[in-house]
Amino acid sequence: MVTKQDVENIALLSKLHVPEEELEALTVDMQSIIDFADTINNASEQEEEFDNINNLSNAFREDVVTTSYPSEEILKNAPEQAEEHFLVRKRG
Repeated sequence: MVTKQDVENIALLSKLHVPEEELEALTVDMQSIIDFADTINNASEQEEEFDNINNLSNAFREDVVTTSYPSEEILKNAPEQAEEHFLVRKRG
């Protein structure tokens, strides 16, 4: 069970200032995190085999090299280009 003292100690070790009014909420949150970790640790590690309910399988095909459009023809549609590449401005 996580106590307020545990949270205070962790805050001290982490060099974090935790206001007194937030200690209770952090204690509850930390306990929830630990409970969740325990749930994961106790989960079954057995692999279950699932049947494909739709009876679908992946359709694989051989890679086939085909002719492509010339770079010049493709790049003529680019508003901006650099060498043989589309030039895209970074936003943000």
